[in-house]
Amino acid sequence: MEPPSPTISQGDDPQRGRNTEIDSIERIFESKKVPSWQNQLTLRAFVVSFVLGIMFTFIVMKLNLTTGIIPSLNVSAGLLGFFFVKTWTKFLGKSGLLKQPFTRQENTVIQTCVVATSGIAFSGGFGSYMFGMSEKIAKQSNEANNAQNMKNPSLGWMIAFLFVVSFLGLFSVVPLRNVMIIDFKLIYPSGTATAHLINSFHTPQGTKLAKKQVRTLGKFFSFSFLWGFFQWFFTGGDDCGFASFPTFGLEAHKNKFFFDFSATYVGVGMICPYLINVSLLVGAILSWGIMWPLINEKKGHWYPADLPSSNLHGLQGYRVFIGIAMILGDGLYNFVKVLGHTLFGLYHQFTQDKTKVDPVTGNSSPDLPSLSYDDQKRTRLFLKDQIPSWIAIIGYLTMATVSVITLPHIFHQLKWYYIAAIYVFAPALAFCNAYGCGLTDWSLVSTYGKLAIFVIGAWAGGSNGGVLAGLAACGVMMNIVSTASDLTQDFKTGYMTLASPRSMFVSQVIGTAMGCIISPCVFWLFYNAFDDLGIPGSEYPAPNALIFRNMAILGVEGFSTLPHKCLTLCYIFFAFAIAVNGMRDLMGKNVARFIPIPMAMAIPFYVGGYFAIDMCVGSLILFIWSKINKAKAAAFGPAVASGLICGDGIWTLPSSILALAGVNPPICMKFLSRSTNVRVDKFLNP
Repeated sequence: MEPPSPTISQGDDPQRGRNTEIDSIERIFESKKVPSWQNQLTLRAFVVSFVLGIMFTFIVMKLNLTTGIIPSLNVSAGLLGFFFVKTWTKFLGKSGLLKQPFTRQENTVIQTCVVATSGIAFSGGFGSYMFGMSEKIAKQSNEANNAQNMKNPSLGWMIAFLFVVSFLGLFSVVPLRNVMIIDFKLIYPSGTATAHLINSFHTPQGTKLAKKQVRTLGKFFSFSFLWGFFQWFFTGGDDCGFASFPTFGLEAHKNKFFFDFSATYVGVGMICPYLINVSLLVGAILSWGIMWPLINEKKGHWYPADLPSSNLHGLQGYRVFIGIAMILGDGLYNFVKVLGHTLFGLYHQFTQDKTKVDPVTGNSSPDLPSLSYDDQKRTRLFLKDQIPSWIAIIGYLTMATVSVITLPHIFHQLKWYYIAAIYVFAPALAFCNAYGCGLTDWSLVSTYGKLAIFVIGAWAGGSNGGVLAGLAACGVMMNIVSTASDLTQDFKTGYMTLASPRSMFVSQVIGTAMGCIISPCVFWLFYNAFDDLGIPGSEYPAPNALIFRNMAILGVEGFSTLPHKCLTLCYIFFAFAIAVNGMRDLMGKNVARFIPIPMAMAIPFYVGGYFAIDMCVGSLILFIWSKINKAKAAAFGPAVASGLICGDGIWTLPSSILALAGVNPPICMKFLSRSTNVRVDKFLNP
């Protein structure tokens, strides 16, 4: 959700004189000098970024290992960056030790660094491809679980792998930053929303509002942290199961809906669009409320009756592969759609008027005098601190060479020529994803990763460790494509806050380096603290890990391993995903907002519906709040959501430490349905 941007009706019109009504942000900051790019990179900015990076990594890691849904955290990073540094500078100001004021450019540097750090927790694959290599996930499948297709997590190789592959995306997109931001004028909704937020914080008009937003964030941060402690203290550990509320009578099949009032999911629900949350709920009802009970009735006919529900040759196979079919159908449709948009946009940009060429960028662009005052100032400053293209080219070639030499030593199944082939095509794919993200705010990182899984996995073959090679190739591709789109989005934020592209690039590099160390360490903490990590039904089931592994198995072994009728159902739901997306585009925006999104519907097919209700509660809170006071909901909604997400995310750190120390909570409190309670009473009082 985009926060309100400060607007004024004043300023000088160069053609008609004063007092022309225009919306100008930069005239508000006209009296403030823009610091040099070196001065935007302060020590305190990176200290705060390091602290916030750890916090956000815990949040992303928790979401990775539970639902796999990661919302855009750019706005939250900008908000918390302002909160921490403003508190710091206020304290130093009172003591007379403040030497450098806090600027919006420094705020942007912090936001960029934090998002880069926490982004590695997603692109690093700790909840998907990397964890999917492990023995724990491999044991959940009877196929390709031999030694050459498994690699257990270890801090050493995980950190080395991330350092080798995470920087190439940064170098691949740098030469095209002017094309994306200035020539094509791509929107990048999350980057633009973050820029509006940062600008509003630092305007005189926004100071009072910013203080209220920060206080709101602090209150809900404290509430969320204490609620996490309350849940831990009164639930007696994972075996207790806090606040289980069945809403469908499916107890005979162990298919239940429940919700646990998770502050994280409620906060995520307030950030995600209404349609995403409703789609999750529809998917949960369709799968756990209708399909799985019906398929369960076919036990003994479609699959052996003695198989446990977690076996891929039984009910679990339908759950996983039907979900994969929907994800692939949605991903393929959107890939073709975004690629078409990209090619059409490029054709349109380079053919609309070749006579108008900006003398600075050398690309088709309107003349600067025809732009608004804000765009003129932003364009000049954005072009001022150029990053030479030769640095990007040399950096990419150097990192690619190091990667081609190093990665086969980490994964001997991943041959050097597989990696070289990826790096030949990766810049084009990184550009496509960055361009599509600029148009729609929808990043198809996992889709490009799945493409690498199937191509490299089939190339390597099942007998040569193709499953592990496919998963490793997925990691290489995802890191390149993800960091490229993240950096371009941050360039847009920097463009609108007058932060230098050089400071943005340096901040992204430093944040990426921090993420390459912080994310593996945080995952290692989860991995050692929770023995049931990655097990279906546990607190952290890591659903995408098994999904990604089974995609790799499917890529090298074909469809012969699927249970009866599963392939037919996969075809149906693959076509269903494409048809629904086509219907959404044909019906127009007014009707499409009522049609569920197949990608979101597919997630509960395997994970379950527990988080969907929590996220819908978040949407309901925001919806009612908007009806009561739309302006207040727009201004304070992100602060409330950020507080809920961050407070609960930070509680994960002490809870993990307590788990490592073997400390169990003292109380086990449960909420049972009436029928279950009757059975418990009969058992206790025969």
